[in-house]
Amino acid sequence: MKKRKDPKKIPVSDLGEFGLIERVRRRIKTDRSVIKGTGDDCAVLKLDEKNYQLFTCDMIVEGVDFTLKDDPYLIGRKAVAVSVSDIAACAGIPRYCVVSLGLPKGRSLDFCDKLIKGMLSVVNKHKINLAGGDISRAKELVLDVSMLGVVEKKRLVLRSGAKEKDLIFVTGALGGSILGKHLKFTPRLKEARFLVKNFKINSMIDISDGLIQDLGHILKSSSKGALIYENSIPLSRAARGLDDALYSGEDFELIFTMSAAEAKKLFRAKPDWISLIGEITDQASGLRLLDKNGKEKAVRPKGFRHF
Repeated sequence: MKKRKDPKKIPVSDLGEFGLIERVRRRIKTDRSVIKGTGDDCAVLKLDEKNYQLFTCDMIVEGVDFTLKDDPYLIGRKAVAVSVSDIAACAGIPRYCVVSLGLPKGRSLDFCDKLIKGMLSVVNKHKINLAGGDISRAKELVLDVSMLGVVEKKRLVLRSGAKEKDLIFVTGALGGSILGKHLKFTPRLKEARFLVKNFKINSMIDISDGLIQDLGHILKSSSKGALIYENSIPLSRAARGLDDALYSGEDFELIFTMSAAEAKKLFRAKPDWISLIGEITDQASGLRLLDKNGKEKAVRPKGFRHF
């Protein structure tokens, strides 16, 4: 009989970020007011006859998500924008947020003013109510945003709805985000709402940890595989090559899937902010890349992980 390891002697890094999340998830019990809990961009809660409540939270930490060389206005902006991006991934509308701030003692009032101004720039643009929060002393700067949104029941999109033969699209261009986009991106809220108002979107996620890793979340939740076309991956001007676009993350673009019939309607609309990058396949095929020479190769769903 295999001896069970002592949890006190196992570092979190051995389990990994997603292993830790799964360990926590197995212990969580929710009542029937929770339509969707862990495992998606937002929790989905009962609200009324026509709508669901969306609930998400995101933390950004000095040295992980930004440095103190970055403009504090952009740090504050990012703190709120990442949660708006989560709401967009579920096709919702952000309504309320609260902010918790861990602040080192030595920060100046000017620094704090710029931080708050950055937060308010996103809040005001999207008509979000910043309804309160908390401040605590901390060794490093930490910003944690919890956000509520709303989505019509008929327009909710989750990671778990991808269907075989769906086509896979992304918004915008990928790669090179670390050079500035991760602080300046615009959440694809308008684009997500356009999509669900005009087409049947089967699954969607925002790209925070890299195209391959986040597409992998759709595939895992939907029990599907995928074939990605190398020649169709839209590289940003800042991208340092294909791997940068596939794995680096923090692009905060959307990956979404839809049937071929719906895709024809989308093409007729001619939006210039989408790219067709692949197709959903059966689960047994796994995740594969069709390279520029027409050869298929297996791709491991790796990307940014905290542990």
